[in-house]
Amino acid sequence: MSKPIHQALTIALSKGRIFKETIPLLKAAGIEPLDDPETSRKLILDTTRDDVKIVIIRATDVPTYVQYGAADLGVTGKDVLMEHGGEGLYELLDLHIAKCKLMVAGFADQPLPTGTVHVATKFVNCARRYFSSQGRQAEIIKLYGSMELAPIVGLADCIVDVVDTGSTLKANGLVPLEPMFDVSSRLIVNKASLKTRHLPIKSMLRQIEAAVTVT
Repeated sequence: MSKPIHQALTIALSKGRIFKETIPLLKAAGIEPLDDPETSRKLILDTTRDDVKIVIIRATDVPTYVQYGAADLGVTGKDVLMEHGGEGLYELLDLHIAKCKLMVAGFADQPLPTGTVHVATKFVNCARRYFSSQGRQAEIIKLYGSMELAPIVGLADCIVDVVDTGSTLKANGLVPLEPMFDVSSRLIVNKASLKTRHLPIKSMLRQIEAAVTVT
C-alpha cells in the first residue's frame, strides 16, 4: 500500500528536460513514476517504490519547496539554485544533466555602455551579483520571458539568460557576449530531512551517484 505524502520521501521535479534526464538516474534507485507528467494532470506521482513520491512543480519553485520541507529532495538547475540563494537546503550532487550556460547576450556590433548597463533578465540576483563583482553599474529589469526582445525594442542593452545551442539568440540577431557560469542540474535536500531521514536519503544518494556519468 502506498504511503501518504507526509510519510513518503518526496522528490520535487519540473516537467521537461530535467524530468526526462533525471528519470534514468532515479531508476537506478528503483524509482520510476507510475504516470507521465506530460499526459497526466496529477501533481503528485506515485512511484514503483511505495515510500517515494514525486511532486511536479515549476522549475523555479523547486528550491523553495525543498527549503521549507514541502519536498525532501529536488532536482534543479544551478542557475535556479544560485538565483534562490540556497537557504535551508544542501546541494548533494551534480547530476551532470541538462547542461547549458548562464550568459550575458546582446548585439555583436554594439558594445555595452561604459556607464550604467540596462540588463533584462529573470535572473535578477545572479545578474546583480555578476555586474557588481566587476564594478559595473547595472539597472536590472525583471522579465519572465521573451528576453531576446528586450534589446531589439530598446528596453535593455543586453540580457542575462541560459544559453544551450544559441539558436534562439541567433534567430533574433543576438550573440553571447560574456559567460557567467556553467549550469547543470543538482540534487538538493532539505536540511532537516537530511537529519531525520538520513539513512534512506544516503542510500538513494549512493545509488543515484553510481548512475551519474560525468562527461
